[in-house]
Amino acid sequence: MSSHSPHPPHSPRQLAFIGLRDVHKGAYVDIALDRVLQKVSLPDHDRRLVTELVYGCARRQRTLDFLIDQLGKKKSHQQPKDLRTILHLGLYQLRYQERIPDSAAVNTTVQLAKENGFSGLTGFVNGLLRQYIRLVGGEDGSTSEFPPTLKLPENPVERLGILYSFPDWMIQVWIDQLGFAQTEELCQWMNKTPAIDLRVNPLRTSFNEVQATLESAGILSKPIPHLPQALRLIGSSGAIQNLPGFNEGWWTVQDSSAQLVGHLLDPQKGEVVIDACAAPGGKTTHIAELMGDKGKIWACDSIAHRLNKLKENIQRLKLQSIEICIGDSRNLPQFKNSGDRVLLDAPCSGLGTLHRHADARWRQTPETVQELSVLQKELLSHTSTFVKDGGVLVYATCTLHPKENEDVVSSFLAEHPNWVLEPPSFDSPAGKYSTTQGWIKVYPHQYDMDGFFMARLRKIR
Repeated sequence: MSSHSPHPPHSPRQLAFIGLRDVHKGAYVDIALDRVLQKVSLPDHDRRLVTELVYGCARRQRTLDFLIDQLGKKKSHQQPKDLRTILHLGLYQLRYQERIPDSAAVNTTVQLAKENGFSGLTGFVNGLLRQYIRLVGGEDGSTSEFPPTLKLPENPVERLGILYSFPDWMIQVWIDQLGFAQTEELCQWMNKTPAIDLRVNPLRTSFNEVQATLESAGILSKPIPHLPQALRLIGSSGAIQNLPGFNEGWWTVQDSSAQLVGHLLDPQKGEVVIDACAAPGGKTTHIAELMGDKGKIWACDSIAHRLNKLKENIQRLKLQSIEICIGDSRNLPQFKNSGDRVLLDAPCSGLGTLHRHADARWRQTPETVQELSVLQKELLSHTSTFVKDGGVLVYATCTLHPKENEDVVSSFLAEHPNWVLEPPSFDSPAGKYSTTQGWIKVYPHQYDMDGFFMARLRKIR
């Protein structure tokens, strides 16, 4: 490699290219990114750039492919895989990175092509990127629409899918629930950088103390309406475990809508509570805090290593009331009729948290949703046997698909006449999010928090 090359082997763009190459071979984005960042020590701004490029290109894959389809002679899927990845990196910077000058985006991408086996195609790479710049003219590349020369399909589902980079089936599921305009708002929201919310641990400190301590460390935060323990960080915070109060167990990272689940369950001191799919344990520790750590909480999960995070948090938050139980909740006869309250935070397609998982939108399909809905119905029917007469079960998911939400609960109620849907009381934090049907549905673009569904069921005899 020539000595004057602007791309040392650890340049952020080369590292992003290596990470994305792994993603396109099937690796999860966060794992591919960690693998790349662990091998080198980079200044913070370079780490941020690598992260932004890998997450951004994975998330915006469909939009970037559309641009290649429109600008190149060959369609994106006909390009050599690595070249397609290099073009994604260049187009992503031009379209979504206001701080990177166009010339830098073009030059570094041409250089990437040269260093990764495409020396003969540098003219093509240069030409395609410059053609994009000419087409969008001086306008800010991040506007949602494209210049008319780039022909978007007339079909509204495909159009939104290309503009915001989602599969058509997902767009359709949302349009059926929300209509076109709100689906577009939801798509925009899902492409934003996720916020970080903390849940203050009232057994160790107070809300005001955490906020003041963060502020004295130069970190601003704001409370979230209706949620007594929720604090949202404003701006960048650096590594979470370095924030004041982490080691002391003053708080846990948990999105505000996930905090609603504990409030809907509303566990009381001295009760027996079973958390049927507990890992990684954010809701389990919240239940313990709400009970003042008095009572017994069984935290069950079928995958042992997924409970490690919960074990760490139990120690850090200094909680006594949680017992861990490894096993599949479809086969735990020892819990029959033993729980005052049961939480089933069911495995789901995660369509409410796509902003946190850049590649999740490409991993789920209508078929995986169908399989999940079968599993969810089985889990609900089994875990309902854990509940004592008069007790409560909360069913929760972080998805926005009726097949995994409303349909699961409705079919359970139809088959179990001794169960009723119980809306949250109006003065509960969860009451503000209740629907006319009596369950809770949090649409992210309406409440500025992760998408969630939850229903509180009571067993009557």
